[in-house]
Amino acid sequence: MARYTGSSYKRSRSVGFSTLENGKELARRPYRPGQHGSDRKGKLSDYGTQLKEKQKVKFMYGLNERQFKKTFIEAGKMAGVHGENFLKLLESRLDNLVYRMGFANTRRGARQLVNHGHIAVDGKKVDIPSFRVKVGSVISLKDNTKELKSVNDALAAVTKRVEYIDYDTNKKTAKYVRLPERNELNADINEALIVEFYNR
Repeated sequence: MARYTGSSYKRSRSVGFSTLENGKELARRPYRPGQHGSDRKGKLSDYGTQLKEKQKVKFMYGLNERQFKKTFIEAGKMAGVHGENFLKLLESRLDNLVYRMGFANTRRGARQLVNHGHIAVDGKKVDIPSFRVKVGSVISLKDNTKELKSVNDALAAVTKRVEYIDYDTNKKTAKYVRLPERNELNADINEALIVEFYNR
């Protein structure tokens, strides 16, 4: 399945959720895209509500359906709460952590950095965005990437970082110190609905 390359704003508006996590997509037009977007006010069925929740998370992390379901199934084999484990696995993706570190303004930009070979994990180049980063691993920029204007502009715009990443400003590296707690992740996601969607 080809990766979506269209407008992130349209996707966010289609599910009524800021997939970029900054609210900009919905600030001016908080209704669905299209000629009749502002007129659609029908009540969703249970299935529609579950599907919408799944789409929110899928769009946010930029996964295709196959990757998304594979990760969901893997989370179900772990000890603990299925939905929370699922979100933790998504947060552990390399492209997401590069975004959380501030090397890119969006996950799409972070994925591009990884694809182009600009990122190393524990000193070894990794160019697979879906690479699962283990707790304790150090993520860094390749030497020839540290002065990239796009990276430095993104770093300059960072106002806050998540606590499960220990960032070293001088070295431009970060250590994935632990898995995130549920209260550190997006509160507007109801992962239980995603579990219901796949278990229906």
